[in-house]
Amino acid sequence: MPVRFSVRKVRPDMQLVEFQIEGGVLDVKELADAVENAPEVDYTKGVCISGRGPIWLHVALSHKYHPTPFIANYDPRLGGCVVTSTHTRERRIGEVIEV
Repeated sequence: MPVRFSVRKVRPDMQLVEFQIEGGVLDVKELADAVENAPEVDYTKGVCISGRGPIWLHVALSHKYHPTPFIANYDPRLGGCVVTSTHTRERRIGEVIEV
């Protein structure tokens, strides 16, 4: 598998799904398998996606984890996870969650 994943709880309300692309390049033909093999999460907690990869991988993972209370993406320049989708009043789009 060209994408390795890990998931860990980083806050009481959020888990971090990290990925690393082996060899640094992911072919678009490998996207469906990558998403299918992404780890299961606790769907009662939000998800922050972190990893260096194409935007289409981030978007596909966001879709997979859509049922969670919120989705965020890690931005190392901000030192936190930027909320990009939410189903809860506790989190706002654009909010940066420190990790």
